[in-house]
Amino acid sequence: MTAAHVFPLLYQVNTRPFLIDLGRRLGRTATLDDIPDDIIDGWKSSGFDWIWLLSVWQTGTASRDVSRTNAEWRAGFQKTLPDLTDDDIPGSGFAITAYTVHQSLGGNAALARLRARLAKRGLKLMLDFVPNHMALDHPWVETHPEYFIAGTEALLKEQPKNYIRLKQRGEDRILAYGRDPYFPGWPDALQLDYANPALQTAMAAELLSIAKLCDGVRCDMAMLILPDVFERTWGRRPQLFWPSAIQQVKAAVPGFILMAEVYWDLEWALQQQGFDYTYDKRLYDRLRERNLDAIRGHLYADMVFQKKLARFLENHDEPRAAATFPPGQHEAAAVITFLTPGLRFLQDGQFEGRKVHLSPHLGRAPEEPVDAKLKAFYASLLDVLKRPLFRDGHWQLLNCAPAWNGNWTDACFIAYRWIASNGDQALVVVNYSDHQSQCYVRLNDLVSTSQTWRLADLFSQETHIRKGSELASVGLYIDAPPWKALLFWMEPSQEASR
Repeated sequence: MTAAHVFPLLYQVNTRPFLIDLGRRLGRTATLDDIPDDIIDGWKSSGFDWIWLLSVWQTGTASRDVSRTNAEWRAGFQKTLPDLTDDDIPGSGFAITAYTVHQSLGGNAALARLRARLAKRGLKLMLDFVPNHMALDHPWVETHPEYFIAGTEALLKEQPKNYIRLKQRGEDRILAYGRDPYFPGWPDALQLDYANPALQTAMAAELLSIAKLCDGVRCDMAMLILPDVFERTWGRRPQLFWPSAIQQVKAAVPGFILMAEVYWDLEWALQQQGFDYTYDKRLYDRLRERNLDAIRGHLYADMVFQKKLARFLENHDEPRAAATFPPGQHEAAAVITFLTPGLRFLQDGQFEGRKVHLSPHLGRAPEEPVDAKLKAFYASLLDVLKRPLFRDGHWQLLNCAPAWNGNWTDACFIAYRWIASNGDQALVVVNYSDHQSQCYVRLNDLVSTSQTWRLADLFSQETHIRKGSELASVGLYIDAPPWKALLFWMEPSQEASR
């Protein structure tokens, strides 16, 4: 296996719809064993290091039935799939009854075979860990009801969207739905009680069992079980879970990677508790809002923090990028996102320009036309990201200066440089606005002033020759149309500047 990249590339596969589509082409039910080698080879040739298989775990009928009968949810599913049937609703992949691979996907044995095929090509496998809640019919509901948050008759009456009455061993018990503090409970899941040390021990054991099946996990809503957040939600304060659990799993499985889904400015807190990567929702939100000052402010953060951020433009919880970012802005946002340091992750369907967001409760995706132009853009971007410079190099945010007095459009640019130990270097400049903009990008002491430099745009193939002294003092003049992204590969040149 090749050495791990400093800034890896991850591809998220929505497993159940992916296999449904594959089965449609095969004319039969498809399992993990049926994923053809040419698809895996394609993932490898695209430059990915990680494959994240979303929703592979065993789920039960109780939570599935909630998904099928919840009127509000079903109305949303119907908009996604006008020809919706119950068979299209297997239930949320996060309402888990056991951390074993679902029988319909081929079970643990099929996953092990797929993992071996991935490893043969140098690809690592990521799966889900859902620490906050379990399915309504998880075995613990019968064997360890004390692992869940209990309710009362009064709470059930006052908060019917946060509690449920269940029969257990012939008696009624009121338990809390899983939730975060800002929304009503999820009616297909039960809240785990992290104030119970026995539950923490049990969940650490579950994490260890998952680590035997894959190379890393994405931890769903990882901040919900932080002591402050949990206490705010449930009125009881647990001990820290993550530092001990992460230490245990990394001791048992050296090299195991954990990525946290996290919001509310708690990314640094979870990095400090041992996570290798944390979601970078802030950059995504600021790109969507076109807040240039906030984007720059975020990119000025310390590299110790930035290198552990997971950069994305979409995932299964967010709207599709093609539906959120108009053409032009989409490509510009992608260049900023995926050419900054950190783990870069992309989702299946993103390259093709899919616009319909698919609920994790659904097992089938609607058919959508392919956006050929966007697909070609992503192919070129992935080709660029294969270069070692962008996977293992040093990154630095740059300042832009006004092109002339009174021209404020320099504020519309995001610019930064990559440089490698072997001397390779590149300059990225993006006009992240809907109008023509101009600026000077000053490289100061970042280039040799005694040399002439050749700047070749890896996107347009245009080349420019500039004196190092000019780049260092006056700067590189940029006059760019709306949403223009420039990626200059910089090399010393013997040509005369012009």
